[in-house]
Amino acid sequence: MEFEGKVAVITGAANGIGRSCAELIIERGGSLVLGDIDLDEGLKLQNELGERALFVEANVRNLAAIQALADKAVNHFGGLDILVNNAAVALNGVVDEIDEDRWQTVIDTNLTGFWRAMKACVPHMRERGGGSIVNMSSVQGLRAFKGWPAYAAAKGAINALTVQTAADLAPAGIRVNAVAPGTIMTPMNEKIFAAMDDPSELIDRWNKAHPIGRFGYPNEVAETVAFLASDRSSFITGEILRVDGGLAIKGD
Repeated sequence: MEFEGKVAVITGAANGIGRSCAELIIERGGSLVLGDIDLDEGLKLQNELGERALFVEANVRNLAAIQALADKAVNHFGGLDILVNNAAVALNGVVDEIDEDRWQTVIDTNLTGFWRAMKACVPHMRERGGGSIVNMSSVQGLRAFKGWPAYAAAKGAINALTVQTAADLAPAGIRVNAVAPGTIMTPMNEKIFAAMDDPSELIDRWNKAHPIGRFGYPNEVAETVAFLASDRSSFITGEILRVDGGLAIKGD
């Protein structure tokens, strides 16, 4: 029950990695506010998790909505200790082909959305005397994958933002770390496969790209998020922790 008495906010909580993080925090005694634009899945998850979970429909591209999300955690549960910055979109297109709207959508969601959530949550953490922020990065912020410049740019910037804010917030007792997953079987990737006539070649190639030989699963990332969010990692801040089945170290 390592999260007993702790209150968390998770963005992008309704599906995939965010959902697994929510389930784990509830299982280990925490309370949380679930933020997402998917109203149906968000309410469904709230009902599944019980009275220590509260869903709030919120878009990370709207600062007022994210501030309301953070305020809801304080007003409903009495404080705010943990932020899991997870909401993201994946739009591809090489640098000279992706249009500005798609580029801005990715940057505004995947990067500026993280800043909005930290801006909204950090003041409440200061009032509590500390806290933990876990930003969802990606191996794509560390190495190249053909055709994903906006996504890679956002995730690489998240790594830099994590290190910077870790240094800035350490005196306030707030730790900031990031998790960089490899390929994880989430609804985001399932949409990529569904858009292809024959996804089997891509699935096989992505599996082989990981030395472990397979995709990862959301619960495997959630375990790492839980570690960084908890007091078990009390002397860790500014870390970018890969959860990638060896993808970033593969040499061929």
